[in-house]
Amino acid sequence: SELLKILVTHLEPLTEHQFMGINNLQHSSQQAEDALSQGMDALQQSLAETLASGSLGPPGTSGNVANYMGQMAMAMGKLGTLEGFVHQADNLRQQTLQQMHRILTTRQAARALLAISDYFSRLRALSSLWLARPRD
Repeated sequence: SELLKILVTHLEPLTEHQFMGINNLQHSSQQAEDALSQGMDALQQSLAETLASGSLGPPGTSGNVANYMGQMAMAMGKLGTLEGFVHQADNLRQQTLQQMHRILTTRQAARALLAISDYFSRLRALSSLWLARPRD
């Protein structure tokens, strides 16, 4: 949804219908992103609680090993749920791009794709600079 805000400046002139379509798309994308974010936060908290709740106690007791294995099985299940969230986020991205394609002209869509490419290139460059920074 934040990317849509950036794109609007690169797509002018927009018709009133296009502007309203993009605003509606931005709003619905923001709602979906918020829901995904809340779900991810709850899942992260649940996973942390699952991993922190186990105490193995004295080594070698079979009950502790079974407890540990149960916790790991629960954690793996929650990681599977995390994978589902990632797929949902990817689907949201794809749907948003498809909606943008329906709203924009071919020329505007091409400009949007170029702007997205430039945006992600800048993010990659910033990330590289951040990783290469001197650490004290």
